[in-house]
Amino acid sequence: MKALSIRQPYANEILTGQKKIELRTWSTTYRGDLLICSSAKPDAGTNGGMYPLGAAICIVKLVDVRPMRRKDCKALDTDILWLDGICWILADVRPVQPVGIKGKLRLFEVDDRMIRRI
Repeated sequence: MKALSIRQPYANEILTGQKKIELRTWSTTYRGDLLICSSAKPDAGTNGGMYPLGAAICIVKLVDVRPMRRKDCKALDTDILWLDGICWILADVRPVQPVGIKGKLRLFEVDDRMIRRI
């Protein structure tokens, strides 16, 4: 299964459905199921350490990847339009039993047999 590492608390916001757009500086042609893994280190200056770290936490459907638009600012809770930002549109969140995963940069593969859906 394709996987993506995201720092906490943002990975947890995806798990709870609060975050439906992931902003990246790079694009992908991949669409479909995507395993969200929390990074081993939380985002600096946040309370990200109170959530699972270094673990797979949910599966989402990556439905679209496109350049950021001004209307995306509200969904991303920002007033700043990232002119080079790429929006990854996420849907259909499905939690999984947290399991330790060593994250990597970009998309990476995780053996499906490691994942237990809740």
